[in-house]
Amino acid sequence: MFEKVLIANRGEIAVRVARACREMGITSVAVCSTVDHDSLATRYADESVHIGPPPARRSYLYIPNIIEAALRCGVDAIHPGYGFLSEDPDFAQVCADNGITFIGPRPDVMECVANKARVRSLMVDAGLPVLPGSDGAVRTLAEAEQVADEVGYPVVVKASAGGGGRGIAIARERTDLPDVYRKTTALAQNLFGNGEVYLEHYLDRARHVEIQVLCDGYGNAVHLGERDCSLQRRNQKLVEESPSAGLPARLRDDLGRYALAGARGVGYTGAGTMEFLVDDGDDVTFMEINGRIQVEHPVTEMVSGIDLVRQQIRVAAGEPLGFGQQDVTLTGAAIECRVNAEDPAADFRPTPGHLDVFRPPSGPWTRVDSGFEEGDSVSPYYDSLLAKVIVWAPSRDEAIARADRALGEFAVEGRGMSTTIPLVRRLLAHPAFVKGEHTTRFVDSFLSGRATTPGGH
Repeated sequence: MFEKVLIANRGEIAVRVARACREMGITSVAVCSTVDHDSLATRYADESVHIGPPPARRSYLYIPNIIEAALRCGVDAIHPGYGFLSEDPDFAQVCADNGITFIGPRPDVMECVANKARVRSLMVDAGLPVLPGSDGAVRTLAEAEQVADEVGYPVVVKASAGGGGRGIAIARERTDLPDVYRKTTALAQNLFGNGEVYLEHYLDRARHVEIQVLCDGYGNAVHLGERDCSLQRRNQKLVEESPSAGLPARLRDDLGRYALAGARGVGYTGAGTMEFLVDDGDDVTFMEINGRIQVEHPVTEMVSGIDLVRQQIRVAAGEPLGFGQQDVTLTGAAIECRVNAEDPAADFRPTPGHLDVFRPPSGPWTRVDSGFEEGDSVSPYYDSLLAKVIVWAPSRDEAIARADRALGEFAVEGRGMSTTIPLVRRLLAHPAFVKGEHTTRFVDSFLSGRATTPGGH
């Protein structure tokens, strides 16, 4: 087992990894930019080291400084968390070149997984259903128009190197495609350093359902059930739950089988997520692989009782899983609500500032993951996530009630600061969500006042 692990991240996920390390008897090292020098993560970790100024490209995304910090601190491994460098194959390779274990897939697997257009083709080979679309990346607008004509509008244009819901745009008819194609390729180049895109037919009515997998280096692989992530705005998730409401047992079995086949098809190791779309006819299509721990991983931990971060670390250290699919038992229902420092009334404009009041909820089966405490400041340089409120209950209806109660207890105050708490509580109370009839378009329809029928259409 590792003796010392550097956490190449910040915020709540850095605190989460540091907690797992402490329970495992591993020394944790937090990295920080200048603005994060006194963050909860640096206060909680055993050691901390400065890696650069506030802009992420000069600190949390700057590989030389992170590797230098790791070597100086004498760590055995680096945990990348999510976001930042967590799905960067170059970072994984640099870690390996310096004798440091990257807690995640091997660099070659990471490189494969990071290219979503290539993964789509590999999933076809593994027997997974995919939406009609391009065979790999499209290189020109003319090629994109040809593919779109063949698969039918609307189409979605996706960045091959995209992630976190970014680099995705929809063309509803042929006249939309030139502008959508140009903007998406430019955005992809700017965000990811890779302007490559691919096309798929777009489903207007679908649920976003993902399967958590764990794979070790000895050929053992299990899935831990599904998470429904359909409540999202601009492809960014707001609420996640497990299990997915109303999912037929046959479909649940199919999703688990597809997820394991896909993970094995790319030689995956560690904790990963296979993401799918489920249409209103309960047909399943593969969407993408996330080769890292997910923001919503606590939902699965609550229903499975399995510590995913601990398992990540164990597998990276060369240990076998120690359990099989028959040992996985999923009970009850769990819901995670993201609390962001944003103003939904102003198109989700971030509202950074000083946390004059920050009192998270507590109570039975209520978990709060956060990188902040009262008196801290929310920086404008990074993601606006303040906390994740995760609840468990024996049934979905009870979990919804518990989540609403917990959010109602959450006190956040700061000059000029707004949060998504009121919006999320309204979403949880909407009949379409309560009945499990919501789709990925529900939030947009809700905000525009059109969410009056099942699914928000």
